[in-house]
Amino acid sequence: MSDQFSPEISSRICKHMNEDHADAVIIYAQAFSDFKDATAAEMLSIDAEGMNLSVKSNEKTFPVRIQFDHTLADAEDAHQTLIAMVKQGRQKM
Repeated sequence: MSDQFSPEISSRICKHMNEDHADAVIIYAQAFSDFKDATAAEMLSIDAEGMNLSVKSNEKTFPVRIQFDHTLADAEDAHQTLIAMVKQGRQKM
């Protein structure tokens, strides 16, 4: 994990996403993984290369890794990338 994504920063981003943008986390799972029928998702961690989710599908929970399309520079880049991915995910669905 790079300095830009210390465990504290990863925790802060995940807490914010899970508490304030749970719908977006489900969109990431549905649009960027094989779990198009995901009914719930939680962001577990984020780093410069991607995010780790816990995804519920068909009453079972699965670990999912979603790679970013570029290496993130910092937390602001993560913010902008996550916003762009929600928009892209909505268009895919």
